[in-house]
Amino acid sequence: MLGRRPKLQLDSDRLVLRLPQHIDYRPWSDLRRASAGFLTPWEPTWSDDHLSRRAFLNRVNWAARCHRLDTALPLFIFRREDSQLVGAITLDNIRRGPAQAGTLGYWVGAPYARQGYMREAIGAVVHYAFTLMDLSRIEAACLPENVASRGVLERAGFKYEGVAQSYLQISGRWRTHVLYANLRNDRRGRTDAGA
Repeated sequence: MLGRRPKLQLDSDRLVLRLPQHIDYRPWSDLRRASAGFLTPWEPTWSDDHLSRRAFLNRVNWAARCHRLDTALPLFIFRREDSQLVGAITLDNIRRGPAQAGTLGYWVGAPYARQGYMREAIGAVVHYAFTLMDLSRIEAACLPENVASRGVLERAGFKYEGVAQSYLQISGRWRTHVLYANLRNDRRGRTDAGA
C-alpha cells in the first residue's frame, strides 16, 4: 500500500524499541498508573481520561501517522529478556530542510528507573536519528531540578546549551527548563556550564 512505511524496531543490548500497538494498552496503563507519583512532578498535567483505552488508541493512531509522515518517532521501550514495558521515548517536532532537527522526550516507569534503560534507549534513538534519518541536531529539555533527567542526558552525550523561560506547562503552571542538544558532528567538547 502506498504511503505505508516498514515496521520499525530499534534494538540495543537490553532493549527493543517499537511503535506502540493496541495490545500494549494494559501494560502501558498499568505502568503509568503505578508510576503516577514518580512521573507527574515532571510531566504536563494528565487529562481526566489520560489512562483510558480511548486515549491510548488515539496515541497509537497518532504514533502510526507521525511515523508515516516522518514528523515524529514515538517508541515504546521493552526489556528484551522478558518483553516488559519499561517506558517510552519520542523524537518529536522533526524539522527537515536546513534544520534537520528533532526534540527528544521520554519517561521511564518507577520500577525501572536508575537502571540505565533510558540512557540505552536514548543512545539507540540518537544513533537511528543520525544515521538513518539524517538528522543533524537532537534537542531535549528538562526541569532544572530534575537531576536524574539531566544526568541521563549528559551520560548520553547531550550538552547543556542554556535556559528557556516558561518552556512548558508542568503540573498546571509554566515552568522554565534547561536545554540540551546532541549534534551529529559535535566538536564542542565537554561543558559544565549548566552544572
